[in-house]
Amino acid sequence: MKIVMVLTSHDTLGDSGKKTGFWLEEFVAPYYVFKDAGVNVVLASPAGGKPPVDPKSSEPDAQSSDTERFHQDPSAQQALANTQQLETIDSSQFDAVFFPGGHGPLWDLAENKHSIALIENLFANGKPVAAVCHAPGVLRHARKPDGTPLVAGKRVTGFTNSEEKAVGLLEVVPFLVEDELRSLGGNFERTDDWGVYAVTDGHLVTGQNPASSAVTAQELLKLLHQ
Repeated sequence: MKIVMVLTSHDTLGDSGKKTGFWLEEFVAPYYVFKDAGVNVVLASPAGGKPPVDPKSSEPDAQSSDTERFHQDPSAQQALANTQQLETIDSSQFDAVFFPGGHGPLWDLAENKHSIALIENLFANGKPVAAVCHAPGVLRHARKPDGTPLVAGKRVTGFTNSEEKAVGLLEVVPFLVEDELRSLGGNFERTDDWGVYAVTDGHLVTGQNPASSAVTAQELLKLLHQ
């Protein structure tokens, strides 16, 4: 069993002058869910090499047992430092894709033709597509084989407008994940801000926020074991 995890290469938070990237917990928690289940995990990003970590996700209050495990895991650090270029990823070689969030994906992965093609190819072949927090935004341009938006008519979740407001970035992000999924015809669901919530509809899995990263990965594994 083989999963590709696709991380952002974008490190600038709009015009704010601040840095962004992927959210550490949203990478490491799913990574260990997959590794502990014996899954072969390949890491990719648009630029290849080491993707940028959102500096806020490295602050003390954002740490967890999984982040601590990662900091003691040279092989995981080596894998992260050497992600493959996304354009070299052959979708036929993978059983599923997982997109960790952080604000970065809203700028690059949401618009990246290789990311969109990977999503569409896996989805069209009945393979699971999963994304957590801001990463469901990468689905915005993806289409079903019939040409309709991939999320149309699907139960979905992602980082909510109220959560974006809480972190003070409503006016900074290029689009709001909740609004975008709704506008595309997705049946957006949520729990309380910062609560744990993941939704599976067919072979599409989405998670609401950083706290939902592990359960989103677990839902993906369930699909692979059906």
